[in-house]
Amino acid sequence: MPSTREIRNRIRSVRNMAKITKAMQMVASSKMRRAQERVQHSRPYADQLRELVSRLARISGEDLGDELALLQQRPVRNIGIILISPDLGLCGALPSNINRKAASTAQEEQNKLAEQGKRPDVEYVGVGRKGRDFIIRSQQRLIAEFTNYGDRPSLTDASAIAQVAVDAFLKSEVDVVHLVYAKFVNTVTQMPISVQLLPVQPPTTENKEAETVEYIYEPNAAEIFKALLPRYIDVQVYQALLESLASQYSAQMVAMKNATDNANELVQDLTLTYNKARQAAITTQ
Repeated sequence: MPSTREIRNRIRSVRNMAKITKAMQMVASSKMRRAQERVQHSRPYADQLRELVSRLARISGEDLGDELALLQQRPVRNIGIILISPDLGLCGALPSNINRKAASTAQEEQNKLAEQGKRPDVEYVGVGRKGRDFIIRSQQRLIAEFTNYGDRPSLTDASAIAQVAVDAFLKSEVDVVHLVYAKFVNTVTQMPISVQLLPVQPPTTENKEAETVEYIYEPNAAEIFKALLPRYIDVQVYQALLESLASQYSAQMVAMKNATDNANELVQDLTLTYNKARQAAITTQ
């Protein structure tokens, strides 16, 4: 059995660690609330833009897709993936779950093309250090990286990320682009998801009332659709950044709370062991 001095030193060490994890929990909790507010405030705009793009796509006619390169479906030879992951650690299993989702997305696309006798290459855009490091460790091709995007990413940041994917798609360097990130559900649940970013698939709206309302578009629906399409892509990436941040701080807060609780339980166990050792020493004396 360790001496009372050793146990006392360990209790002091664990208590100090608990203070650190508690402080990190409080910081993550504060950042989490702000990130959650930004997600909740941005979702209505993203939803309205999605509905507008869907309506314009239907009004503009089926042949509009042939005129816009970002809508054109073509045989897939190369795959692009934008992987949005945390910049920081101490987020529990969240980074690993996102990385696995990216790997499974790439594998699913490769399997579909393998059935056709094709062997596509996968190119990554890494957003966040954890994803970038995963791409490098996996020896995958990294065509661009974005790190340190901070606690308040802007639409300009999202546009820069989206532009890399758009340029690669327009140059036929990739034929499909997937956006992989952690969708924020609630404080304890973050869901890694993969959505197709390019070619753009106009979403289908479930708002039946909007379908019965007639709108007047100036100069015309097709021109507005062409102008909104790049913004729609930027907003998808921007929303993914906000969702990822909210997920990151939620996971970090939960991880630090669990670490603090475990440290406090360990202190209780060590204190009990210390008291037993001290009582045994007194009895021996």
